[in-house]
Amino acid sequence: MRPVYAGAAVEVAARPEEVFALVTDWPRHREWMFMTSARQVGERRVEAYTGVRPVGFLDTMTIVAFEPPSYVLMEHTGRLVRGRGAIRVRPWRGGSRVIWAEELLLPLGAAGRALWPVARPVVTALARYSLRRLARLLEAPAR
Repeated sequence: MRPVYAGAAVEVAARPEEVFALVTDWPRHREWMFMTSARQVGERRVEAYTGVRPVGFLDTMTIVAFEPPSYVLMEHTGRLVRGRGAIRVRPWRGGSRVIWAEELLLPLGAAGRALWPVARPVVTALARYSLRRLARLLEAPAR
């Protein structure tokens, strides 16, 4: 089965260390990632639930690479979401650039592949939306 790809990027007016710390603060994902809550369930395991219970799905992941403050690579191991996802944080114009990339193995075989041209723009738009929310959190004045 061939993987499919999706990704998004955003510029953030914050240092890479701050950005990476928030990206990898799993319980805080609910603050910026669209309809998703996450928690670390072991040294290298993360569970994320996307949706509004009871309608949604559990995305289980293993942390494959963790290189603060610039890179985290996750292996999606769930029933629905399989493949790899990476977030890279780079210094950029006095702040940071965050790149989120997914390499996914689609469920449903040929039907999943046939639906991907419709699903990909939605996945990409939601990733961009989430990254913009991340940027706003980091750019908000301290209270």
